Amino acid sequence: MTDSVGEAYAPAARQALVAFGVEPAALRFVHLSENVTFRVTDARDGSALVLRLHRPGYHDIASLRSEHLWTRALVAAGIAAPEPLLTPSGESFVEVGAAGEPRWAGLARWVEGDLLSDVLDRDGDAASRATHLRQLGAVMAAMHNQASAWTPPAGFRRHRLDADGLMGPTPFWGPFWDQGLLTSAERAMLLDLRDRLHAGLVRLGEAPERFSLIHADLHPHNVLIEDGRAAVIDFDDAGFGWHLYDLAAALIGYQDRADFARIQQDCIEGYRSVRALPDAELALLPMFLLMRGMAYLGWCHQRPELAVGDLLQRRKDKVCAVAPGFRLPV
Repeated sequence: MTDSVGEAYAPAARQALVAFGVEPAALRFVHLSENVTFRVTDARDGSALVLRLHRPGYHDIASLRSEHLWTRALVAAGIAAPEPLLTPSGESFVEVGAAGEPRWAGLARWVEGDLLSDVLDRDGDAASRATHLRQLGAVMAAMHNQASAWTPPAGFRRHRLDADGLMGPTPFWGPFWDQGLLTSAERAMLLDLRDRLHAGLVRLGEAPERFSLIHADLHPHNVLIEDGRAAVIDFDDAGFGWHLYDLAAALIGYQDRADFARIQQDCIEGYRSVRALPDAELALLPMFLLMRGMAYLGWCHQRPELAVGDLLQRRKDKVCAVAPGFRLPV
């Protein structure tokens, strides 16, 4: 499967590299999910680059250019992230024909490191795990510091994960209440909960100390650890939203573990070492964990072609277990 996907998209990848003025000494398929990702070795200097062929219909070109504007600003602020590159004519993206469909292609510097998810899975030492989770919290807080203080340039455009974007009638990641795993009773329950959560988010408001640009998918598969430093990759879902949503995205995968309280505490300690997070704000985290779970149901509903194993069933069961007795904290 991996070889066939790489072969199918390799001509488009090479077409994009020509437009960026890069002659590849090596081109290796890495991953197929939202986007098709290749690792490129630049024949000119041996540097490693990452080429992404973006999924059609998800982001328009203005939104893609805005993603690169923010990642450049994060790199300039000292946050480790893929630094976007330009074509010789100054373009951030080029359009290529990929497996029979047009896709926007973007190029950036490759970020070295081990996936935090892999590091946490193989590291049995509690102190070491705590250190890495604090690194996750710290880099998240650094991003929120940058975003809260940054004024995007004119024309900047990314989606909004606000009350409507998360819990409105047409949420950004799809109608989670239409997920095929839900019974009719569960669907009715989630629709009622959706409306209550929407009202709670409106009451919460969008003050800049809690709402700005966020990564929106900052789970440990999108964080790299290299030489004791955390780097962030894959800004495809980045948009305007609540900072607590980033924290929920980072933690939800560990929610059913017996040591979840410890994992959450370590991540929050790292966050608070860089940015304030009042207890009153932190009390809202269960609400954002629930909304992240609901959004995942919608994400999978929109992407039936992606194999997610039994994760979808587990997330659905967790949402439907929490939803009946959930009381809004706002």
